[in-house]
Amino acid sequence: MVVPYTHEPFTDFSDEKNRKVMEEAINQVEKELGQEYPLIIGGERVTTEDKIVSYNPANKEEVVGVVSKANQELAEKAMKIADETFQWWRKSKPEMRADILFRAAAIVRRRKFEFTAWLVKEGGKPWKEADADTAEAIDFLEYYGRQMLRLKDGAPINSRPIEFNRYNYIPLGVGVVISPWNFLFAIMAGTTVSAMVTGNTVLLKPASATPVIAYKLMEVLEEAGMPAGVVNYVPGSGSEVGDYLVDHPRTRFISFTGSRDVGTRIFERAAKVNEGQIWLKRVVAEMGGKDTIVVDKESDLELAAQSITYSAFGFSGQKCSACSRVVAHEDVYDELVARVKELTEENVNVADPADANTYMGPVIDQGAFDKIMNYIEIGKSEGKLVTGGEGDDSKGYFVKPTVFADLDQNARIMQEEIFGPVVGFTKAKNFDEAIEIANNTDYGLTGAVITNNREHIEKAREDFHVGNLYFNRGCTAAIVGYHPFGGFNMSGTDSKAGGPDYLLNFMQGKTTSEML
Repeated sequence: MVVPYTHEPFTDFSDEKNRKVMEEAINQVEKELGQEYPLIIGGERVTTEDKIVSYNPANKEEVVGVVSKANQELAEKAMKIADETFQWWRKSKPEMRADILFRAAAIVRRRKFEFTAWLVKEGGKPWKEADADTAEAIDFLEYYGRQMLRLKDGAPINSRPIEFNRYNYIPLGVGVVISPWNFLFAIMAGTTVSAMVTGNTVLLKPASATPVIAYKLMEVLEEAGMPAGVVNYVPGSGSEVGDYLVDHPRTRFISFTGSRDVGTRIFERAAKVNEGQIWLKRVVAEMGGKDTIVVDKESDLELAAQSITYSAFGFSGQKCSACSRVVAHEDVYDELVARVKELTEENVNVADPADANTYMGPVIDQGAFDKIMNYIEIGKSEGKLVTGGEGDDSKGYFVKPTVFADLDQNARIMQEEIFGPVVGFTKAKNFDEAIEIANNTDYGLTGAVITNNREHIEKAREDFHVGNLYFNRGCTAAIVGYHPFGGFNMSGTDSKAGGPDYLLNFMQGKTTSEML
């Protein structure tokens, strides 16, 4: 019997014992920086001359690891092996596949501080954010294993006296998983093992900024008993390897998390039926957001200010769920902006995330830094700069938490995804207008409403068009199994990761009917 699922507890770093263990883990990881990592194709380690270099975004001179880079020839080899492996893996027992996930979760749990330290170094995550990322990876392993056990016998359907009918779920085939750099462990692990536990084989192409942690997951899965060829590790460029695998006639599905531009491009390419292809490819895409916290005049303003600050600046705003827009009732607008300014300047320090006292670390790379600084300049012409607005990329890619006020709802920084520590404020005359402004975006991922008015909560529940809506809390920090995650409109396919029907994205229903 499998014990009921509960989410992995977060580490209390105010406990001196935990702080010491974390410091030791960071010291140990620092001794392992700069190592080389091969591809893994059919269980075979493959080294290439062309490399991907992973750098610490807080110290761009520090090499986290050097990873072999796949090309089209190796991608084709991996595809053939995954295709061949699928022919028997699809018939493997669901219980066995789930057991691999449970064992992998136990391995990561025992090495939790070590993995968190890798996230600090490769992802630039402060301790709290890195710990939550590791916990979420464990959660995905535990939750999806249990979900597979729930789905393994199919679903009940009716039979007549003359027949016996069954409805079962079967896997799809070979899937391409293209994972992001922001939740470099959790989302990468979740998208990989969800496809694997359902009986599919996988080509894992992690983000080029964070490929080392994906290799570490491969080692865990192998230790947990995953057979060779089930998941194949093929980091490479999107233009060379990514497009090739998305277009490949043997690719049955693509699971993508990343930017809107790349996601829509993948969706379009996957829609084309290529020569030799005998199915319509399935695409699971999570593509970001422009997320709003609405603050009503009947609300706890201190709760609102704290929720905004954490949701906007946790992990430097590099979450698709991050608060990048605030719509506040005009009666409380000025007081709220002033309080967010105070909290930001008092509490949100920017420093190396290896330091336990760091609230906000760097953004991921030079491209992100340049993009964010450009949007800050745009913001200065569109509204009032309340605090922040400065960046320093001399050692790492550090941007100060930035707040703009008095913005038009159609301003660029209120409409375009910045993916950095920038939040904009606008005011509304009443609650109805606030919800209208909140919905005035191409996206529909997360949102939050801070109010003590029950009628307004129910109105928002019906009319605030986002996939994840939170009341009287921030708009980030979804927990697997508690807050199934995914959004509407240009936020993606609303696949609801960490939810009860997520695994069905990687399976298809089959009806059998036997005459009696």
